[in-house]
Amino acid sequence: MLIKQDQRGLYFKDSNFVRLLMPGHHVIFSGEIKIFQITQKFEIDYNIDLLLEDKNLESQLNVIKITDSQIGLHYVNGTLTEVLKQGRHIFWKSQSFGEVKIYNLSERFVSPNLTILLTNNLLNSQLYTHEIKDNEIGLYYLDGNFKEVLKPGKHAFWNSALIHKVININLNEPYIAESVDKNILNKPELSAYVNIFVVEPHEKALFYIDKKYHSTLNSGRYAFWNGTQEIKILKVDMRMNQISIAGQEIMTKDKVTLRFNFVAQYKIIDPYIALNQVANYNNEVYTLLQLVLREYVGGFNLDEILIKKEEIGEYVTNKLKNKTLELGVELISSGVKDVILPGEIKDILNQVLIAEKKAQANVIMRREETASTRSLLNTAKLMEDNEVLFKLKELEYIERISEKISQISISGGSHLIEELRQIFIPHKINKDKNGNTNK
Repeated sequence: MLIKQDQRGLYFKDSNFVRLLMPGHHVIFSGEIKIFQITQKFEIDYNIDLLLEDKNLESQLNVIKITDSQIGLHYVNGTLTEVLKQGRHIFWKSQSFGEVKIYNLSERFVSPNLTILLTNNLLNSQLYTHEIKDNEIGLYYLDGNFKEVLKPGKHAFWNSALIHKVININLNEPYIAESVDKNILNKPELSAYVNIFVVEPHEKALFYIDKKYHSTLNSGRYAFWNGTQEIKILKVDMRMNQISIAGQEIMTKDKVTLRFNFVAQYKIIDPYIALNQVANYNNEVYTLLQLVLREYVGGFNLDEILIKKEEIGEYVTNKLKNKTLELGVELISSGVKDVILPGEIKDILNQVLIAEKKAQANVIMRREETASTRSLLNTAKLMEDNEVLFKLKELEYIERISEKISQISISGGSHLIEELRQIFIPHKINKDKNGNTNK
């Protein structure tokens, strides 16, 4: 039997495979020879595993295994000839074999010639296609789980038991639809397509689309598509703020130049007015505080300013309450922190203060001296009329003198105590009826 160059033969005897027959003349006396074209797929009604045990036959075959999660495309000379599904597919090794490309059913079918390939009915019947426009992106889900972002173009997916879902997103519309799962917005695949803003609890934000104010956002987390329209937010701190005026020089009514350290507390109540209708609300509030402070201080003399220092803050607050509302700002309170006097004025005031204190001290001293003299006079009158009180006073003086003497040496006769009394205690002065003094 003649086996041609594009053929191979399998020799069977008693229904058992014996050997592979290569091209040429073969003579057999019994058994059977099956001829196969090597340009065609190898198919036989026989146990393939037994055949593949023959190494010569195995070396002549391409065995392609396709699992249940795969699909294969057989190309010959660049032309798709067959779609290979789950199972074992065997081809003769030859120049006409071409190639088999194996694809995962859970992956998209990607090819630079997709549009041309889809004209092949054999392939088209195995694919589901989805198109995304130039102003769109696609959110691709596989079996309900987000898988990737699809760019504009035509995309193909294998028909299988897997569920493919694509959500088209119009990038001309910045708002994210409720149908989009917000949990996927933080995924790295979407980072180039999503703008995420966080407004803190103490903040509000002005939301702009293409440089036009759109709305005011309260605290929270916001996400917008990063598409053809420019998205921008301006955050505003809604907490109470403090503004300080340091070393402000102001002249009083009597031409004395004082320096003031002034503070004010305010908060923003209308972010739109504060940021859109005023170039710099902080500078505006600062200027208003300066002007009203000058107005108040310039209307009083130095002494009056020092007395009314605590009233300045209340005056400024009440004066500017409504004015700051026009800036979107509420002035809560204000007050003078320090009043700094010029050096020469400070010296003069110190001298005045010292003189006043000295005068007060002299008055007190004179009052105390008068009281002390009056007390001594009353005591003398009592002792003059009361012999016992006079005697007690003598003993009191002796006791005081004794406390200051650490040691006393006494030498003398029996009249020693009387002699001491004569030394330390002055004689009592008596007056007769005519006013003459007697000892």
